[in-house]
Amino acid sequence: MPPLKTLEDLFVHELKDLYSAEQQLIKALPKMAKAASSEHLRAGFEEHLEQTKGHAERLEKILDDLGQSHRGTKCKAMEGLVEEGKQMIDEDAPPEVKDAGLIAAAQRVEHYEIAGYGTACTFAQILGHTEAEKMLHDTLQEERETDEKLSDLALSEINVAAQSVDGQE
Repeated sequence: MPPLKTLEDLFVHELKDLYSAEQQLIKALPKMAKAASSEHLRAGFEEHLEQTKGHAERLEKILDDLGQSHRGTKCKAMEGLVEEGKQMIDEDAPPEVKDAGLIAAAQRVEHYEIAGYGTACTFAQILGHTEAEKMLHDTLQEERETDEKLSDLALSEINVAAQSVDGQE
């Protein structure tokens, strides 16, 4: 990575970090969907996969408009979050409990993305990148909506089902 000398440099760095995060998530979401026993959770992961592909395309457009490559260093935070999700997939747990764990892992991802897109949106606003700001804000709203959907699903179905598992074999 080139040195970060200006806010513009930091903005581009943040965009590339988010792009790396989205690319990792595009690979992880199908595995999470496959591991989900709840049809509603599986459908939610599949829906978010399509949305995530759109987020990556927006980032590509912003980077292209800035005359920047899409390549940057691998997002270590997302790498860790994806690894935690993989560990949950591999857990020997009742399906209802595993689904609750998958939602927890997915919400950690959403919260990371909300923080990243919020930051990038603020940088775009300060730097006067109006079109980028709009696209980043749209993605930020979608990430917030996904987090809310996961919370609603956890409260209405997934965590309730997990709580009813008695742990006896």
